[in-house]
Amino acid sequence: MVRAYEQRPLPRKTLERIVATIRRAPSGGFSQGQRFVVVTEPEKRQAIAEAAEESFYVEQGFEPWISGAAALVVVCTREDDYHERYRQPDKVVDGEEIEWPVPYWYVDAGKAAMLVLLAAIDEGLAAGVFGLGDDGLHEVRKLLGLPDDVAVVEVITLGYPGRTPLPIACPAAARIRASRSTSSFAGKPGLGRPDLRDELLLVVAWIFA
Repeated sequence: MVRAYEQRPLPRKTLERIVATIRRAPSGGFSQGQRFVVVTEPEKRQAIAEAAEESFYVEQGFEPWISGAAALVVVCTREDDYHERYRQPDKVVDGEEIEWPVPYWYVDAGKAAMLVLLAAIDEGLAAGVFGLGDDGLHEVRKLLGLPDDVAVVEVITLGYPGRTPLPIACPAAARIRASRSTSSFAGKPGLGRPDLRDELLLVVAWIFA
């Protein structure tokens, strides 16, 4: 999570590569209900920042990391895409749409968002994530002209990092548990070694910090 960005724009080609990851994002039944809206105009970024109450973060000592990001990716989902897909002949059960155990339209939106975050890192960029309250959601929907059947899930900030991110506050052991076995994993010798395991856990902990 980065909350400070340099004030310089991102190349359009870079943004296109990052958001193109949505084409490979997994989705339940290949429903493909995820949607991205990319915002680069300073006025709209500022309006979204105000809807997210960026001033609260500034008062806590952070820089204006929402309006100051080079681009915002608004992650959305359309629930009806899933219902329409699961009413198809190859998906119905006893002639009926399944009862959804969890709202996969939101789960899949999170998967698509993670691909954006990883793609940003691959491009040498930094990223952050924030959500919106009810009032903020209404303002952003109106600003972007979203259809009634498309829901905003979260917003991702993208840009060149303005300063080195703070280190994680707690050790890897507090976040991740692993087997103490030293046997090989999946037939690959060495992956069960405690010294390698600790290094791998540290890497994972940094990713999810």
